[in-house]
Amino acid sequence: MANDLNGSQAQNLITIDHPILNDCWNQIGVMGDRTCGELKTVIHCHDCPVYAAVGDSLLERDPPPHYVDEWITILAETTPETGETESNGAIFVAEEAISIMIFRLGNQKLAMPVRILQEVTHPCLIQPLPHRSNDLFLGLVNIRGETLLCASLSNLLSLDTLQDSTPQSESLKRMIVAGQREEKWVFPVDEVYGTYRFHLSELRDAPVVITKAAASYTQGVIHWEGEKVNYLDSELLFYTLNHKIL
Repeated sequence: MANDLNGSQAQNLITIDHPILNDCWNQIGVMGDRTCGELKTVIHCHDCPVYAAVGDSLLERDPPPHYVDEWITILAETTPETGETESNGAIFVAEEAISIMIFRLGNQKLAMPVRILQEVTHPCLIQPLPHRSNDLFLGLVNIRGETLLCASLSNLLSLDTLQDSTPQSESLKRMIVAGQREEKWVFPVDEVYGTYRFHLSELRDAPVVITKAAASYTQGVIHWEGEKVNYLDSELLFYTLNHKIL
């Protein structure tokens, strides 16, 4: 009980729960009255050695009692284990989950495995090759000093392209650098949504999609934010590119 603690014990508890800090940035710093003489040199309190020292002291302090034990219990309860369930006969373990990158071409949302993703960058200049470039093979792109082949997934999948050149749509466009082993390709896309994880059980058979070409490269369909996303067969995709272009 709090009434049974002497003054020294009460002070110790206060120090543990609320460490006494030299929060001068709230008094005379950028969040105070700005009278600190060091502001002329460091400009902002975030660059001040006092601010850094206080941050280090917070990271180096001892954890509260039972903090580690509580987290061990939480992680043990949330870690999946191999076993039987009444619904589907097995609990999915981490190995049965896959990370994907979702992007958009026209009105179609597509996904590829993250393991083949090398980089996502802003649009770069595409240099056509005389007598070689076409609607599928767009040309060469220089990415961080490396010359890579650039291909149109929209053409390969026979997808309809959107003629939207508004400043907002142009700002969303990206180039995806993807490949397996030593081969890399660059694909212009209309938008990249990011990377996500899903279980293989969520992968559904591909229904009749926009075109037969897109269906042949679709390994399955997943549902993301209420929409269907075609999960592409990356191995077939790269195999086709290598045989059609190289």
